[in-house]
Amino acid sequence: MAKKPLNNGKAWKQEDNVQLKKLAKGDTPTPLIAYKLKRTTEAIYAKAEELNISLKPVNKSPYNRHTKQK
Repeated sequence: MAKKPLNNGKAWKQEDNVQLKKLAKGDTPTPLIAYKLKRTTEAIYAKAEELNISLKPVNKSPYNRHTKQK
């Protein structure tokens, strides 16, 4: 059985909410957010929904494929 994160079952602090918003805004993948906040991905999805935070990445071109205008 997988090891549970350190914050499993603990209440969310205001700092956790702020960090979740910041990481989500920076297009951080949800599993990485879970790792950084020491929570499960399910907890991240639930809290993001509660706080009305989108975890979907912004549609950006990978590898900086946009050509520069001359």
